[in-house]
Parts: sequence; structure tokens; C-alpha cells
Amino acid sequence: MTTVPPRDAAPPATAPVDRGVGPLLRAWREQRRVSQLELALRADSSARHISFIETGRSRPSEEMVLRLAEHLDVPVRERNALLLAAGYAPRYPETPLTDPALDALRAGLERLIQGYEPYPAVVVDAMYNVHAANRGILMLLDGVPEHLLTPPLNAMRLTLHPEGLAPRIRNLREWRGHLLDQMARQIALRRSEPLKRLYEEVAAYPVPPETPGSEPAEPVPYFALPMQVEHEGRVLSFISSISTFNTPMDVTVAELAVETFLPADPATVKYLQSMVA
Repeated sequence: MTTVPPRDAAPPATAPVDRGVGPLLRAWREQRRVSQLELALRADSSARHISFIETGRSRPSEEMVLRLAEHLDVPVRERNALLLAAGYAPRYPETPLTDPALDALRAGLERLIQGYEPYPAVVVDAMYNVHAANRGILMLLDGVPEHLLTPPLNAMRLTLHPEGLAPRIRNLREWRGHLLDQMARQIALRRSEPLKRLYEEVAAYPVPPETPGSEPAEPVPYFALPMQVEHEGRVLSFISSISTFNTPMDVTVAELAVETFLPADPATVKYLQSMVA
């Protein structure tokens, strides 16, 4: 298991505090496609009060800001921004991952991804920066140029860069589309300018032309889109699964995700287990 040095700083809160809490809450409500009445019913309030908050005629209490944010599924980082815009102190700390207070968390994550070996597993943050990776991931990255492996490693760059894994991914166009769609959903959810810039960067990477034999001769009825990647002359097939923390109370923890790669066919299982043996 390899632990990757974290970034010096997390991306800043993206919601501007000088707009006031009302317009910010209205923007979140509209993005979630929830009416004032529906939000009021969820939050045990009234549509009139919600309207007054959004227009600035009424200043919401700290409890009301948090309640509305909860029912609008606002990410933890942006909840702090809403509180600041309403004139309150941030509620959720942002503890550096290297802080001793998160020692148990780091140790647990390391045990988790190490226990997943020989199958690949990685820990990333909201910007897809890699904080820890197991030997299964390192196997896939074998031969990737050093300049792409300089911390902070970024999972999207490593995957889609023309000198990274991209030339080895047999179904690159499909997998690339899947990753870009995933990033677009995260941008809509978090409204993160740094993430938007990363999206624009990786979306601009050239896509290698398709070559004969780039797809399996006999399609397999997968239940989810697999990543099919070449390794030492073999095609390995993986299904990706992403796990996050339930009800996190810290911005850093809220933005961590564990991505594991489940073998999608018996040949991949046999090959990876033979490497361990």
C-alpha cells in the first residue's frame, strides 16, 4: 500500500459569500428543482418564509440555514459558505488529512484498500487527487511516465492523459465518456471552479484513434460499464465502485471517496490471484 502526500490546501469554498444567503439558497433550490412550497414542507416552514429568506426580507436562523441545506442536499463545504453568507461561523471543520485527529481514519482507509488486494483500490478527494493507493493500482500504473506520477497524483489525469493509462484502455471512448459525465455531475453538485478547470483540461486531451481489435471479439453481458485495460499483453476488465462516508461532520472527510475495482470476468480474477500466488 502506498500513501500519497496530500495537497497543501483543499480547493476553496466556491459559493461567494458577498451575494447573501438568500440568493445562494434560491440557486441551490432551483438547481435541485424544488419549489418553495415543497422545500417549506420538508423543512417544517412556510412558503412565505422561504420566499422572505430568498429575497432578503428575512434573515434565517443558523438552525434554519442548516435545515434548508440538509433538505437541499448541499455539500458540507458549501454549507459552511451558506452559514458565512448568513453571518454565522462555519459549522464544519476542515481538518488536514495529516492531522493526528484523523490518524484512525487514515489507518482504517489504508487497511481497507490493502485488504482489497490484489484488486485495485484508491482513495481520492473531491478534486480526484490520490491520497492512498494499493499495489493493485500500482500494477496498473507500471510504465506511466514519471511526470504523471509526481504528487499530487490526480486520478483523472492518470487515466485520460495520452501518456497515462488512456492508450492501454481498450474501450477508451466509452470509459472516457463515463468519467467526464461523472465529473460533470460533481461540478453541478459542488459548483467547484477548480473541478471545472480540471474537467476542461482532461476533456481536451486528444483521444487516440480506434484500432482494429480494440473491442472484445465476443461481447460480455456486463451489469455495469467495465474498464478494459491492457497489462503485459492481457486485457483485464474491472467494474468501478465508489464509497463515501455516511453523515460526515468534517469537510475533508466529506470529500474523500474510496474507489475499488471489482474484476468483471473470471480471467481477470485468475490473473490477479496468480500474481499474488
